[in-house]
Amino acid sequence: MGFPMYTGACLCGAIKVEIAGSIESIIHCHCSLCRKNSGTAYATNGFVNADEFSVLDPHKKLNYYAFKEGKHRHFCSVCACPIFSSNSDNPSKLRIRLGILDSDIEERPISHNFMSSKANWDDLNAAIPRYDGFEPSRKR
Repeated sequence: MGFPMYTGACLCGAIKVEIAGSIESIIHCHCSLCRKNSGTAYATNGFVNADEFSVLDPHKKLNYYAFKEGKHRHFCSVCACPIFSSNSDNPSKLRIRLGILDSDIEERPISHNFMSSKANWDDLNAAIPRYDGFEPSRKR
């Protein structure tokens, strides 16, 4: 039985990715750094083997921000979409934001992390309406 092949792209499509293996240790991270980097209540991250991760970047749009020495956050220089993070302490693993994937994935998150840093307005179990599209009150 072979491994799944996952594909994805940044928002503008300039950078495409392929994963020829599994995604490990998927978590919903609520730390303030992930919230700031994603602009959302939390980021869903997973680890992949670097040798099973391919970046297709024909126009050289991949850039990075050196968050700390040896820790880089790679993103598209056109649309600013986060692509992956690398850490020189463990170059064999890359952390990806699962939101860039277009493929359905087999793996599932294992936890919500850094809950003490969770945005105070985020209620994970809120009993609020859910819609398949925009909320009905939105003006278009």
